[in-house]
Amino acid sequence: MSDDPHTEAPQQYVLTLSCPDKQGIVHAVSSYLFMTGCNIEDSRQFGDHDTGLFFMRVHFSAEPPVSVEKLRASFAAIGDSFRMDWQIHRSDERMRIVLMVSKFGHCLNDLLFRTRIGALPVEIAAVVSNHTDFAELVASYDIPFHHIPVTKETKAAAEQKLLDIVRAENVELVVLARYMQVLSDTLCRELSGRIINIHHSFLPSFKGAKPYHQAHARGVKLIGATAHYVTADLDEGPIIEQEVERVGHEVTPDQLVAVGRDVECQALARAVKWHSEHRVLLNGSRTVVFA
Repeated sequence: MSDDPHTEAPQQYVLTLSCPDKQGIVHAVSSYLFMTGCNIEDSRQFGDHDTGLFFMRVHFSAEPPVSVEKLRASFAAIGDSFRMDWQIHRSDERMRIVLMVSKFGHCLNDLLFRTRIGALPVEIAAVVSNHTDFAELVASYDIPFHHIPVTKETKAAAEQKLLDIVRAENVELVVLARYMQVLSDTLCRELSGRIINIHHSFLPSFKGAKPYHQAHARGVKLIGATAHYVTADLDEGPIIEQEVERVGHEVTPDQLVAVGRDVECQALARAVKWHSEHRVLLNGSRTVVFA
């Protein structure tokens, strides 16, 4: 790098890819980056013997005139030759997201705060809710709040309003921060790989109302939460992250609820962070997470 103080600092990029596993992938990627004047700063890879797929995430830097547009154009030939599903992103670009919430606000509050202090590399474009309970909280963060009521008769129109917001705001990820409405198969397909949900890990044992109270009645010793991508199969999408906490016999139902809220916040925040940093790659019904 030049000693000239006016010289631009190297730009940071992330390359992610998945493809059928074969010899020469790492060599081809590293050679390409070397030939284009890029410097590899971190590289992770994984070959899945079960699926025969290879996954890779490379964090690299490059000085101008290298740009993300030029990188994408020149890497396409390598991607085609190995039949790769690949992406290149600037790592300093904050992913634009939408948060969705109903009447439980702990995950919403946690994500709003983490974003404000810079702990999450995202920009919250809007918050959508089927209730108005958290409109004032969201307004305090100077973020647009959209109240979209949902009934059986208005469900399709409500989901279309959500998609309109996603498209108008160039949103890359939708986060269900305890949004208590079942999404249609159509919406799940439209946002495939771009929508994350959080729920307690008692399913399928304790369904319906007050799952923590049901768990207390059964004397559970582990409280857990699961963050996963949303699919048409309810609560069965590819898992990104899980968190657990041990509890004893002396814990009350209300204390179980409090513990559950904490682990839900932790699991969801990590899932959002990893997705927004392009660390999560889909592997069929599973994920590869380069955390």
